[in-house]
Amino acid sequence: MRATLHCSRNPARSRAGFFFACLLAIAPAFAQVTASSEYLARMDTDHDARVSLLEYQDWLSYAFDAMDADHDGTLSPAEQPGGRGKPLTREAHRTRLADAFGRQDANKDGVLSAAELAAPPR
Repeated sequence: MRATLHCSRNPARSRAGFFFACLLAIAPAFAQVTASSEYLARMDTDHDARVSLLEYQDWLSYAFDAMDADHDGTLSPAEQPGGRGKPLTREAHRTRLADAFGRQDANKDGVLSAAELAAPPR
């Protein structure tokens, strides 16, 4: 049986692949984190024991910023993994992060606790 690779033309799959690549790119930033309380401590810049949407977006924009070689606020296809994809603005990236934040915020209180950060992605 021969395995065949297919390029995805499905935008949802492309976005998921991009998001996965972003997560891989930020892995070094999380490399030393071993517990959800450590994630909370690193992301919680105002030290209120909760992660706000802004803190979440700022922390997880590390990969976007690292890939934006010309610092123009847009990832061109050449700046994206594999050198392909549609241009992605920082604003659109932050909107996706806000959507992910909303799904992780299980009790819908507008902040993430250590338990919500540790929960599997929704």
